[in-house]
Amino acid sequence: MANFLDKERTIAGPGFNRWLVPPAALAIHLCIGMAYGFSVFWLPLSKALSTAGKGAACGKDVGFFSQLFTTQCDWSVATLGWMYTLFFVFLGCSAAIWGGWLERAGPRKAGVVSALCWCGGMALSAIGIHLHQFWLMILGSGVIGGIGLGLGYISPVSTLIKWFPDRRGMATGMAIMGFGGGAMIGSPLAAELLKIFSTPTDVGVAPTFLAMAAIYFVFMMAGALLYRVPATGWKPAGWTPPPPSANAMITQRHVHVKKVWGIPQFWLIWIVLCMNVSAGIGVIGMASPMLQEVFGGALINVQARYSELDKPQLAAIGVIAAGFTALLSLFNIGGRFFWASISDKLGRKLTYAIFFVLGGLLYASIPGSAGAGNKLLFVGAFCIILSMYGGGFATVPAYLADLFGTQFVGAIHGRLLTAWATAGILGPVVVNYMREYQLGLGIPREQVYNQTMYILVGMLVIGFIANLLVRPLADKWFMSDDELAVEKKLAHEKAAASEVGAGSGTAGTTSPALVALAWAAVGIPLAWGTYRTLLSAAKFFN
Repeated sequence: MANFLDKERTIAGPGFNRWLVPPAALAIHLCIGMAYGFSVFWLPLSKALSTAGKGAACGKDVGFFSQLFTTQCDWSVATLGWMYTLFFVFLGCSAAIWGGWLERAGPRKAGVVSALCWCGGMALSAIGIHLHQFWLMILGSGVIGGIGLGLGYISPVSTLIKWFPDRRGMATGMAIMGFGGGAMIGSPLAAELLKIFSTPTDVGVAPTFLAMAAIYFVFMMAGALLYRVPATGWKPAGWTPPPPSANAMITQRHVHVKKVWGIPQFWLIWIVLCMNVSAGIGVIGMASPMLQEVFGGALINVQARYSELDKPQLAAIGVIAAGFTALLSLFNIGGRFFWASISDKLGRKLTYAIFFVLGGLLYASIPGSAGAGNKLLFVGAFCIILSMYGGGFATVPAYLADLFGTQFVGAIHGRLLTAWATAGILGPVVVNYMREYQLGLGIPREQVYNQTMYILVGMLVIGFIANLLVRPLADKWFMSDDELAVEKKLAHEKAAASEVGAGSGTAGTTSPALVALAWAAVGIPLAWGTYRTLLSAAKFFN
């Protein structure tokens, strides 16, 4: 089994169809993307003991560390929410730490380890739920699962970029679109499983975790085993690499991952990603309350502020806000593929410039559209903003490949994801604490987000300047031919395509039926998740 997972065993033979690799990446990303949807479990888990008649909610005197081990009272939603933070902290850390190992071990081995960590972590969490030990949930899904997230997230990046040198943005956009769509499938799946497994004395989360772990394990292992890497020297039929002088921002050379911490361009792109994500992620977490507090009764044609509404009216606007959140998720997912594909034509630097300029204008327009009560402009602005938030994630791997080469792009991308971990703290803190501060000053709820929007504009200005400063790398940062040869040997790459009989990509030895089956396996769940999300989004328009 160990030999089967070796990188040299995954080198594609002649005529391998490269379109078999994207569904393999999607199979993994659609599973680990459920990290975005874990909030569906918080309310049931906060009532686990009280449902079973064994306890009630923990009081204010029971702090976070006490809740890690208590079996006498239910965990609070705020405590459970730390799982979400841990996911992305460990995602960034594991991707940064083991990115170099991944380049040498290959995507198949990394995908298998990711499946074992993510699904094994969910199984361990199920035991923690059964025993009512939150520390087991933290260890299982938060730590072990977070490591699986990091390895699974970056496992296809380098492989897809090498298979699609002519469409780098589109290729990575397809995979990372899957990560955004994971919750779109996982959340309604979890909701259905909770209905099946819940009883009058059991909220049903533990068996739901076990069932989802089993389903995800099958999909992730299938994706990992489908991975193939192209032989050295392979290129798509009929495609000629652009000459070095054609676009100075796209290098044909390679940078070693060990050097990136000292390269100014790496830190500039780190700032670019951090600012883009900070602005977007802060809004995602507050989208529902923001819409409700800004427009209040106007959402249901009642002339009243949010604070003046009764319970039935609050429930009605809550349904509309849920539809708004679903609509944003669709634009987040679609933007990952759209903007990453567009970047193949426009270039990565120009694409990010559009993100920051257009995003800044849209954020600045929010107070005006909110004050005028124009729901269409308000919602339209946030839909485009969220598309660029997702597009930023999907475009950055190709940006890195353009500047640093493809030999260590997966490892470099892993280190860059520390910007995501930082943004996951920075963005929500700015939005949430500014809201509380404004409320404390006595500012009406419908106006508390105005100042925040201008702060987010400031973040985008910082990102725009950093992107503007990105220049091609100096020769000193690139590996010599001898150094590159050593790294290729360590990465178990063949010295030439002829050693493995790699063809030009025109021979049709890969069964078209297998390609169709692979796409159907990921396309059908994605279509079902999209349908369920559209049903939810329709409530906004109704």
